[in-house]
Amino acid sequence: MSHCAIVGINWGDEGKGRMVDLLTSEYDIVIRCQGGGNAGHTVINEKGKFALHLLPSGIFREGVVNILGNGVALDLENLWIEMEDVRSKGVAITPENLKISDRASLLLPWHRQLDGLEEARLADKKYGSTKQGIAPFYSDKYQKKTIMAGELLHPAHLKEHMADLLEWKNLTLTSVYGAEAVTMEEMKNWFADYGEKLKPFICDTGKYLHEAVKNGKKVLYEAQLGALRDVDYGIYPYVTSSNTIAAYAPVGAGIPGVRADKVIGVVKAYSTCVGEGPFVAEWFGEEAEKLRQAGGEYGAKTGRPRRVGPIDIPATRYGVQCQNATDIALTKLDVLSYMDEIPICARYELDGKETDDFVFPVLLQDCRPVLKTMPGWKCDISGCRSWEELPESARNYVLYIEEAIGCHITYVSVGAERDAYIER
Repeated sequence: MSHCAIVGINWGDEGKGRMVDLLTSEYDIVIRCQGGGNAGHTVINEKGKFALHLLPSGIFREGVVNILGNGVALDLENLWIEMEDVRSKGVAITPENLKISDRASLLLPWHRQLDGLEEARLADKKYGSTKQGIAPFYSDKYQKKTIMAGELLHPAHLKEHMADLLEWKNLTLTSVYGAEAVTMEEMKNWFADYGEKLKPFICDTGKYLHEAVKNGKKVLYEAQLGALRDVDYGIYPYVTSSNTIAAYAPVGAGIPGVRADKVIGVVKAYSTCVGEGPFVAEWFGEEAEKLRQAGGEYGAKTGRPRRVGPIDIPATRYGVQCQNATDIALTKLDVLSYMDEIPICARYELDGKETDDFVFPVLLQDCRPVLKTMPGWKCDISGCRSWEELPESARNYVLYIEEAIGCHITYVSVGAERDAYIER
């Protein structure tokens, strides 16, 4: 398998960065293909603990080339800050192991500003944005009102283009939201602070990738969030503003003529969700807080407590179908070790009838979880490294999920460390 996508099956935060970090030893190139700095991929390895937001999770593997593809919302400011943080911990980042697509559009300071202004306007009807400018950015991109990274290499053109965008954007800031206008001087300083530093990393990654594919290089695609946050197939409108599904990965990476021949869908052993929107299996109160603390369920980007609950079979089965997953990585199985019985949202109840379907988004708020339980294992499984070492009740739980979602569970994670997993 020379092209593999690692994608989220549910709402995001499933542990994709952990799986990318694990599997990059088998690949030559790792590409972030969509999304921006609005979510974090947590990686724990011999170099330390990292919460990556824009850098591909392959950055820790020597000899691996990491690419930020054209589908990424490229926030130069936060990218540079993140690079400096990772470098300070002894990780080398150079134009040889990090390349930025010249066709990636720039997320500018006014995108973050507009994100906050709109969430404030929406008040109690807000979407739960991380206020990192993602929705305004993608809106501008599809209006053809963004700057491509490659324009940084052509300063005269950049200045003219920025003047046009500035005039247009200030109409929205001042007239719609009553905010102060952005000045050309402010933008010149911002580009001087961050654009100049990142110019050496910008190149024609499409050309590089086509040559690499022709030479048989193996490519790993790293997606952000999960299927249920996809702008077309997720719980609209409580979604991100890009396509989080594996079918989009080669497009956002810069090699649209290629297809992923392996799709590893990452599923947490229970459900978590950051942000607003319907969450049928959600727990509240003491029960939720106990699971949240056991799993350390706080957003890598925002620090917000994640909403939690038992694994949601209808949502997970739907996510597997959207991603066309060939394999599943089940993460954080060890977190459930404190439970006497393991709860499962097996089906939904809607209008007095039970259903296996993940229903149309506007109906999800009217669904109730149909729960079942399985025996817990009540022991520490973090040291298990083979299927046979797992307690029988833990194996039975994994096998139940596998049959219910219709996809083979190839990897079972029993800890955050790189080697804390079982391959079946």
